[in-house]
Amino acid sequence: MKRKSDPRHLRRVKLMQELFSWEFKRDRKPASKIQEIISKLPKIDALITKSAPDRPINQINKIDLAILRLAVFEIILDKGIPPKVAIDEAVELGKEYGSDSSASFINGALGRLIEIERIKT
Repeated sequence: MKRKSDPRHLRRVKLMQELFSWEFKRDRKPASKIQEIISKLPKIDALITKSAPDRPINQINKIDLAILRLAVFEIILDKGIPPKVAIDEAVELGKEYGSDSSASFINGALGRLIEIERIKT
């Protein structure tokens, strides 16, 4: 069982919090890793839209959106982390920081994303 003190988990928490914060303060310059994610938001948000078609981006809870954006970046664009690990971490972040339905929504959206990507290849 992983620990909440795991440095990789803590790094993801920090990235998720910075993405969440950036959503409200878009005029400030984000940190370098966040800047990389933000520069790819059109592609990331398009993938989220495909994987969660019943919820438009502007209707997704902001914390869930930050978690999804980070996970999609890690799974599709960064590719340095196995998809199962990224999904598990995203679900854990949803449980820890989101609403009661966040974890299942995040899990479902990322599961669909993996299916969509698998079909493409």
